[in-house]
Amino acid sequence: MPELVDIAAHDPSRFESVLDPDTFKELKEGIETARELLDGRVVWNVNSTAKGGGVVELLIPLLGYARGAGIDARWTVITGDQAFFKVTKRIHNHLHGFDGDKGELGEAEHEAYEKALEASAEDLADSISEGDVVILHDPQTAGLVKPLKDAGACVIWRCHVGLDTPNDVARGAWAFLSPYVEPADAYVFSREVFAWEGLDENKITLIAPTIDAFSPKNQALEPDNVAGILAAAGIFDAEEGGDASFDRGDGSTAEVSSKAEIFEDTGLGPDDRVVLQVSRWDRLKDPEGVIKGFAEHASAHETGAHLIYAGPSVEAVSDDPEGAEVLEEAKRQREQLSDEARKSIHLVCLPMDDAEENAVIVNALQRHASVVVQKSIAEGFGLTVAEAMWKARPVVATKVGGIQDQIVDGESGVLIDDPRDLDAYGAAVRELLEDPERAERIGEAAKERVRGEFLGSRSLLDYLQLISKLVS
Repeated sequence: MPELVDIAAHDPSRFESVLDPDTFKELKEGIETARELLDGRVVWNVNSTAKGGGVVELLIPLLGYARGAGIDARWTVITGDQAFFKVTKRIHNHLHGFDGDKGELGEAEHEAYEKALEASAEDLADSISEGDVVILHDPQTAGLVKPLKDAGACVIWRCHVGLDTPNDVARGAWAFLSPYVEPADAYVFSREVFAWEGLDENKITLIAPTIDAFSPKNQALEPDNVAGILAAAGIFDAEEGGDASFDRGDGSTAEVSSKAEIFEDTGLGPDDRVVLQVSRWDRLKDPEGVIKGFAEHASAHETGAHLIYAGPSVEAVSDDPEGAEVLEEAKRQREQLSDEARKSIHLVCLPMDDAEENAVIVNALQRHASVVVQKSIAEGFGLTVAEAMWKARPVVATKVGGIQDQIVDGESGVLIDDPRDLDAYGAAVRELLEDPERAERIGEAAKERVRGEFLGSRSLLDYLQLISKLVS
């Protein structure tokens, strides 16, 4: 049986404290309608990992609020072998328009993909009841659409990745996945330009990802709390620990105790200014460009700032076989820098055994940062941008994917047109470091933009409206 992930329920009424009255009223009415229509049905969410990555970040609050609204929402994780995850990583890269490992998506790959999903399809079909709703997330689950439809479920396929301007590589991935995806009752994409050519337009729905303002990743932290958490994780050198506590999703209090794995020459302290990127160890997040551009334009001997590139512990992310390779590439690149530049570059692998502990460490890193960077070459949506914006941080990011939906250039962040333009990236970071008043204005505008457009209440309502339409 695929792994069932335990999700704590959260009362959606907490959104009243961060939404305007009309928006909160709309949310309440949408919840009431969906609760009546879904009485006696289960809403299943299916993906390929319970740890790491943007899909996990989205599912935890979405399902928590659905459960808190009285809807029987569940989350199950499928398994796969090495061959399966090699194929799905290749599909992931191809959907972004990159050929990744240069491998094919042909008959052998179809066979490996389908074989790995057979057991999950059988187990899930035995678990669901006729009339249940199943939301399948990303390429790993596309092969489950037909067997779950045959079992009587209403099936939604949700694609979290996409490409602003599709190329032949991306279209090859569409061709691979389309026979699996087409039978679904609805297809959900993050942006209009991400929707594939050839799909039934009447089945396409757009739902932008959002963040949870109350989760450990985004909850309010006092400066002493930030310093205490980063000291407890070993990211700050500190003789005294400070307050390393945080609130868990179930309302209990916990303390950070797990240590990050850090590759650095000298440690950091609470007074050090930091430029931060938080990303998986993925070439599409461009760790090479992040490191090189900072070293050439904004390193400590020029600005007094340090770069932290923080990603997950590579052993903990089961569905990303390239993570360890990319980390090793980043380590080698850092070692090849001059002694002076290398001192200001810190590679951090965050502990992943406790998802909420990991989240609050990211929260503290973002709140401590003077500038947050998201220099992706390609991006589905890029929720780390909205997270940093919610904390009133000025963000420098590339104009790709959903990042350009979140940031209004020059007002709520700074957009770089060309992901490969290290001069523009480095200059933007440096200008914000050297003009703290402008950085503060941008940060405050960023927070208000997230309040209006990218809090979790929005996507909860969007999903409930789609599901209500399909089952009514």
